[in-house]
Amino acid sequence: MSGEFSFRDRLAEERLAALLGVSRTPVREALARLASDALVEKRADGGYYPTEPDLGGLRDLYEIRVTLELRGLQRAMEPGADRHDRRRLADLRARWKELESAPPRPDPDFVSIDESFHITLARASGNAELATMLRAINARIRPVRMYDFLTSDRVHLTIDQHLGIVEKVLDGELAAAVEALRSHVGESMEVVERRAARAITQMVLHRGRAHAGRDDVLAADLADGREGDQARERTSDRAEDEAEADHRP
Repeated sequence: MSGEFSFRDRLAEERLAALLGVSRTPVREALARLASDALVEKRADGGYYPTEPDLGGLRDLYEIRVTLELRGLQRAMEPGADRHDRRRLADLRARWKELESAPPRPDPDFVSIDESFHITLARASGNAELATMLRAINARIRPVRMYDFLTSDRVHLTIDQHLGIVEKVLDGELAAAVEALRSHVGESMEVVERRAARAITQMVLHRGRAHAGRDDVLAADLADGREGDQARERTSDRAEDEAEADHRP
């Protein structure tokens, strides 16, 4: 995800095992898991390659995501609407309080914990279909959203913002919760776009360095070939001169 490998780099088991100092079995299992998360892709030649982050429709999907999530809060503000499930929200706050006390290390897999918060918040609104639709959107943006949780500051800030949102809902401050949620999702999108774009740039640069390296090797081979030809020519010339000298009276 850092862009160390380009899109054209085949992630060969032998090479990765040597780099990591492990056998091929855990590498094979890791590649299969990364493929299931859409972080690598298996191509026609049977090899795995890094997946290029798809930023094309990211904003459209985020727009749908925030619309669904905000609706989950706003519907409770309407006259006669069902209120949020306070027990579910209290349990949610307790889980994230635990995370606040012992924050996990930066890890792309934190996206699953993050998604769980938003799904639970949507389910607490009383409209299960909102949660179902949100889960489908999350599945589509998950490979890119993983870029949001590569540093400690983003994990810690996410925990703080989640607690702020759920506490506002529990306190009945729904308008404030709506604005906090809107800001939270928007900020996440900006970070994801920036980091994914940086990863793409690194992949392209890595590919360029790889090509340059191959060109340098080719140039060196050609130079070696020219030097070899010149040396052979000099040796041949010396042999001819010596032969002529031997035949002189």
